[in-house]
Amino acid sequence: MHSFLAIRKLPARSLLPAIIFFSGLLPLPAAALLHSAKADSGSGRDLYVQHCAACHGANLEGQPNWRSPDANGLYPAPPHDETGHTWHHDDAMLIDYITRGGQAVLNDMGVKLISGMPNFGSVLDDRAIEAILDYIKSTWHEPIREGQAERSRAVSGD
Repeated sequence: MHSFLAIRKLPARSLLPAIIFFSGLLPLPAAALLHSAKADSGSGRDLYVQHCAACHGANLEGQPNWRSPDANGLYPAPPHDETGHTWHHDDAMLIDYITRGGQAVLNDMGVKLISGMPNFGSVLDDRAIEAILDYIKSTWHEPIREGQAERSRAVSGD
C-alpha cells in the first residue's frame, strides 16, 4: 500500500510517460480504446506539410504541367485538391501508393509510366497515412468526398 500511496501523491503529468509506455504493451483492441477512432485532420495537415507539401504544394495544388512527363518521362506531382485525380482512387489504392511508392504500384498494375512518388512505408505508420488522407479529403467538397468514399466502399466490399 505504501508504494500506491506514493504514486497517488505524484502529479498526473508525472505518470504520463509510464501510461504511454504501458499502453504500447496492451493488445491492439485495448490500446485502441486509448486513441480516438478517427484521425485528426489537424495533425494530418501537419504531417502533410512535413512530408508531402514540398512536391504536392502547400495548398495541395501539385506541380505545374503534372499531366505531362518531363524529358526523362517522369510525371510531376499531381494536385491533391479537386483539380487532381486523387479523389478518383479508393482508399486502399491511395494507402498502397503512399506506403510502397508510386513506381512499385504502377509496376504491379502493368502501367508503363514513371512515378517520382517515393515510398513512405518506413517513414509513416498507418495512422499517419490515414491522417494525411483525412486532411486531403477534408478539403474536398461534399459530393467529391461522398463519391470517393463510395468508391472505397465498393472496392473493400463494405
